[in-house]
Parts: sequence; structure tokens; C-alpha cells
Amino acid sequence: MTAVPSTAMVMAAGLGKRMMPLTADRPKPLVEVAGKPLIDHCLERLAAAGVTHAVVNVHYLAEKMEAHLGANNHGLEITISDERAMLMETGGGLIQAKALINADPFYCVNSDNLWTDEGTNALVRLAERWDDAAMDFLLLLVPFEAANNHTGKGDFHLTAEGRLARRAPEEERGEYVFTGIQLISKRVLVDAPEGPFSTNLFWSRAIEGGRCFGLVHDGLWFDVGWPGAIPATEAVLTSHG
Repeated sequence: MTAVPSTAMVMAAGLGKRMMPLTADRPKPLVEVAGKPLIDHCLERLAAAGVTHAVVNVHYLAEKMEAHLGANNHGLEITISDERAMLMETGGGLIQAKALINADPFYCVNSDNLWTDEGTNALVRLAERWDDAAMDFLLLLVPFEAANNHTGKGDFHLTAEGRLARRAPEEERGEYVFTGIQLISKRVLVDAPEGPFSTNLFWSRAIEGGRCFGLVHDGLWFDVGWPGAIPATEAVLTSHG
């Protein structure tokens, strides 16, 4: 168990190609769902958990993201990690922002998903579950059947001890889907390749060492990756009050 980390890395630099044509004139995190931009939902959740500082990476239509964050910080200190020169992907983005992330462990949250809480705040639950001696990663997961709008095959299985095992390529599906929300130890951000690369590199190291764990989310979660997912998400949210 650890105190709620003060800092979160918010992944907001992607091109949003699947969200076209809505992303023709705005970055995907500024697409509105249930009355507000996706990134505002994310920042509000972070602030509600007790996070005080968000590092946000920008690339596509970066000036629009910076203008929005300048006018809507939701009580968080916002620091920009500028990827205008090159989109670094998730792993490269973490390496580029490493010096700006002033907490260990820290949250890393994708800005293109939306979630609700049942009972304890999911981010607080992650902090409560964190065991620094045993963990390098703690990923928030949802059961495959509860992954609203998800079109993939699922990502992981969980062992009895809560460690993650990847879905094998020949398997029809994984039991759990990664929500895009995780706690990460800064000690993993080493020995990285230059340029863009995926966080999968760091996950693989941690899985091999038995230091990548999962926690099952007890609220709703939505993959909001393309235009049709927006009305579907809003309909479920409305039905749940």
C-alpha cells in the first residue's frame, strides 16, 4: 500500500485516426463524450483521487491541446511533454517525460477511455494495492465481457497471486482487458531504445520477472476509440443514472 501518487502521466499525443472525421480539426482527447472532452473526464478523475500534477504529452494539433489545458486545468498543475518533433508512442513518451514525472510510483492514464467508480475510487484502489517490494507495474483491468465497446481479443490472464500473463497468440481471447490505467515504478524507465517504442517492452520485462500485476476494476469502463463508441457509451452512462 502507498499514498496516492501526486503525479500522473496522461497520454494525449496520438493521431486519433480511428476517430476520424471527428479528429480532423481536434486531437482525440478533445472529442466530447457525455458533455465534455475525454481529457476532462480523465483530469477530473485524477483530481478526485488526490493527484495534484499531470504531465500531458502532445503531438497532433498540439496548440489546441495546450490552449484547452491552459483554460481547463481542473485544479491540477499541468506540465506539457512536447512531442511535436516526433510522436514517441507510449514507451518513448514515458522516457521523454521521465524528468517531468516527480512521483514514484506514478499513474499513467490513456486519455481515450472513460470509467466510473463503484465504491472506492479506482485510482485510490490501485494505490492501496501497490506493493513496492513486489511490483513494477499494477494495471487496472476489466473482465473481457465487461469491456464496453472493446473490439479486441483481450490482453491478459491473472494468476492466483494477481500477476499478469499475456494472452497467447493462439488463444481465442484473454480473460481481461487493460483499461489504459496503471501505476508504474520509475525504476522500469531504463535501458530503453532511442526513438518511438511501446510500453510493451517494459511490460515484458516485468512479466518475465514476476513484477507485473493486475487489479480488476469494479466500475464501468469504456473504450472510446471511434465515433460509434460515443453514442454507445452515452447510452450506457444514461441507463446507469
